[in-house]
Amino acid sequence: MNVVSLNVGEVEVIRWEGRQIRTGFRKHPVQGRIPLRGVNFLGDDQADRSVHGGRRKAVYVYPSEHYGFWRETLVSPSLGWGSFGENLTTSGWLESTACIGDNVRIGSATLEVTQPRSPCYKMNAAFGRSDMIERFYRSRRSGFYLAVIDEGEMGTGDPIELLSRRPGAPSVSEFVTSEESSD
Repeated sequence: MNVVSLNVGEVEVIRWEGRQIRTGFRKHPVQGRIPLRGVNFLGDDQADRSVHGGRRKAVYVYPSEHYGFWRETLVSPSLGWGSFGENLTTSGWLESTACIGDNVRIGSATLEVTQPRSPCYKMNAAFGRSDMIERFYRSRRSGFYLAVIDEGEMGTGDPIELLSRRPGAPSVSEFVTSEESSD
């Protein structure tokens, strides 16, 4: 498991369905080692911290393995890393292999897997599609959030080292399935 791309983005205003929306959804790959302090990478921000970011959702992970599906489904062969608003595009770390509560080391930071992603309307706006959230949910390719246990720095190519796992902890995939069945 490793980091394929580290992505950050500032808050910007985009136009969607006749209104202006402040969002930090759009992330772009950066080079070098980037500090992770508090709840953000240097150069990264969120527009509405009441529902985005914060301690339990400091870092968003999205597996690179999902990009082939989306490039084909959305007929968008140039879809680049960070397109789903993720801070870390990873390889070998899927929703089926990451468990809620896992502690990992990436670079010099220690992080904990906390929850799958539930996107808001800003995903539709960022993709310019009114059906993107629905497609995202149906795909079961949610990605997941990490909380920062110990600050540090990281960069593209860093390995992802599993430090600990709680016995019987559900995978992110199982957690998504159990949430769907309780609706």
